[in-house]
Amino acid sequence: INTVGGLLAIVSRLNTVTSLGLVVGTALFGLMIWAMWRQPSAEAMGANNAHTEILNGWLFLSPNLLGFLIFFAGPLLFSLYISFTDSDAFQSPNWIGLDNYATIFNIGGAALDAPDQRFNEVMDVSIYSELSRFSLFGNGYVIGVEDKLVWLALRNTILFVLMAVPLSVIPALLLANLLNTNLPGMKIYRAVYFIPSIAAVVGIALIWQLLFNAAIGYINYGILSVVNFLNSFGLELVDPQIRWLSDSRTALLSLVIVVVWQTMGFNTVLFLAGLQNIPRDLYEAATVDGAGRWAQFWKITLPLLAPTTFFVVTTTTIQAMQLFDQVFILINPPAGPNNSTLTLVLYLYQQGFQRFSQGYASAVAWVLFILIFGITLLQFQRQRASAYEG
Repeated sequence: INTVGGLLAIVSRLNTVTSLGLVVGTALFGLMIWAMWRQPSAEAMGANNAHTEILNGWLFLSPNLLGFLIFFAGPLLFSLYISFTDSDAFQSPNWIGLDNYATIFNIGGAALDAPDQRFNEVMDVSIYSELSRFSLFGNGYVIGVEDKLVWLALRNTILFVLMAVPLSVIPALLLANLLNTNLPGMKIYRAVYFIPSIAAVVGIALIWQLLFNAAIGYINYGILSVVNFLNSFGLELVDPQIRWLSDSRTALLSLVIVVVWQTMGFNTVLFLAGLQNIPRDLYEAATVDGAGRWAQFWKITLPLLAPTTFFVVTTTTIQAMQLFDQVFILINPPAGPNNSTLTLVLYLYQQGFQRFSQGYASAVAWVLFILIFGITLLQFQRQRASAYEG
């Protein structure tokens, strides 16, 4: 039997990361079976306790380790690999290096002779699309990018984070302080505020879609009722008839309202758990010293809630940057109107599963990953600096 030739034939067939992953997974599974068989043999041969403990440790770790490698590390590394290719659903991927990332970050700029000068007069429209115009020191400038949609998605994602995170964290902190009392019925309110965070996203989106309906929605009905009430005092207000989901000026705000309503209860529970871990003796001592409630909140509650606040802000930021479900279900069509609700996750979904540009979609996903990692690292460094100063 030509053993060497057979091994070379097998290796030559490992031309895809998927095949290699299956071989690695099979090898790890075989190693786990071998370890299970070896354990009684090692005990019979009188192996020392240290080796037996190490063997037992790897034996118990092997299922989780195998699952981690197959379902997390493997796909993660595979997505990194195909981000450097032109992979799609119809042909074998070809290595193109950093071309996908170059397309994302290909940015150009030019000075304008007049504020209304045409874009094609100053930049090559075969490569660039106009992103924005601005004035600086009395001169006009224009910015062009190769992929305009990815930058619109980045802008919308950042705007959403800047609106949704403070509105999900600050009211949750205040609400947790209110619920952290011995007033009757507080336990019921805690459960009520937590329910939206465990409800199905599809059901939540459909309900809010009805609420935001411009013709029969209860939100516009409530606004109309307020307008009619104020007009009864002689005012001449006009019903705005807001088109929440079909107007580019309010569509992103509508998503913010839904996500804040959905996440604030969970953040409240987290803050409440942190508040209950603060010793009551500190508040009693502060009261004896003459500190009021505001001083106690500023000098005791906030500093001791710093770890909880860091966790809440970080997780809420990550969830906000990965916005997909609500915009995909609530907005019809997704990303509309005029791409005002296009997010990075929705854009990579469109590239990967609608246009089948899986290589480019993976590059967008890794850009999002680096952005989330950088923001999380920055928050972690600020948390460490605050703890050190404290």
